[in-house]
Amino acid sequence: MTKTIRIGTRDSELALWQANTVQKHLEDLGYKTQLVPVKSTGDIVLDKPLYELGITGIFTKTLDIAMLNGDIDIAVHSMKDVPTALPKGIVEAAILKRANVKDILVHKGLDFLDKKGVVATGSLRRKAQWLCKYPTHTVVDLRGNVNTRMQKLNDSNWNGAVFAAAGLERINIKPDQCIDLDWMIPAPAQGAMLVVAKEKDNYCLEALSDLNDKESEICVHIEREFLRELEGGCTAPIGALAKIKEDAIYFTGALFSLNGKIKIEVNRVVKIENVKDFGKTCANEVLDNGGRELMKEIKTEIG
Repeated sequence: MTKTIRIGTRDSELALWQANTVQKHLEDLGYKTQLVPVKSTGDIVLDKPLYELGITGIFTKTLDIAMLNGDIDIAVHSMKDVPTALPKGIVEAAILKRANVKDILVHKGLDFLDKKGVVATGSLRRKAQWLCKYPTHTVVDLRGNVNTRMQKLNDSNWNGAVFAAAGLERINIKPDQCIDLDWMIPAPAQGAMLVVAKEKDNYCLEALSDLNDKESEICVHIEREFLRELEGGCTAPIGALAKIKEDAIYFTGALFSLNGKIKIEVNRVVKIENVKDFGKTCANEVLDNGGRELMKEIKTEIG
């Protein structure tokens, strides 16, 4: 049996780059493909912070529906945008080799760092960590795809904005005026691309299995397990990063208060053969060290 694999994607430049990458991999393996761009609610509603929209998987829901309706066969996502629980009938089919995990600051000069300044981001995680390090600064909301956000920064009087390095690098718009934020813990699965398919679509699942990068899969699953155990369905400032070095996994994770004044961090190392429930164990350490109370406060503040 041969069929054309319809690849669902958001229609931003970055999302299309990701989908085209998957398309090229599949076509190099001899499969026929077709791109099907779809607009998501997260791309259309730009005047509210993401957490106010109250939709789980705001960038992925439209593609989930298209897949379950039979309009597309697979979908390509930035994995950090994907809810930790996938819809019934949809499964992970491939996690591609992870790109740069870092957050970066795109700036108009760095002299503001030691005084008052204004930095933009649409992420609660980035906002909390920025305020933790720079409590005198103001953080403003920034929404839209990476091109839109870059343009908004250029048109504003803000000092800078925080982006995922991978996104800007993939579409080649990373400017010279930027610095790595080595101190900022990235979002769980940042820099990773996920391809999902229908649970019973053996043709697509087999086709995509060749695209999966095992090391990336292990790391992002630990990070997402940490996230799932902590958040309990609530959006919160949570960072997590797992790295494999030789036969060990090094993990750093943290939960922050919305204003950045509280930080509950965990750092652990485990042998790779003992990876089962590692993310959950790390999350429970955070919860036991004040994380449960902090999560309650965050849920109350967000409403």
